[in-house]
Amino acid sequence: MKEYIEFIAKSLVDNPSGVSVEVKSEDEKVYHIHLKVSPEDVGKVIGKQGKIISAIRVLATSVAGREGKRAILEIAD
Repeated sequence: MKEYIEFIAKSLVDNPSGVSVEVKSEDEKVYHIHLKVSPEDVGKVIGKQGKIISAIRVLATSVAGREGKRAILEIAD
């Protein structure tokens, strides 16, 4: 899961070294994913009207669904 989200985010931004992904699974049924990018790349990850981040959330939910879990993706400040 971590590598998948990290690959997508690094493909979108200008500064791939500023991307970090942290996946926590506090509950057995939920992945909490924290995506951190450099401040100048936040807009590129969010996209116009939030469409890109919504698409990334759909992909994360799909991958987690294969394992019978949910995914919650947040962009860290």
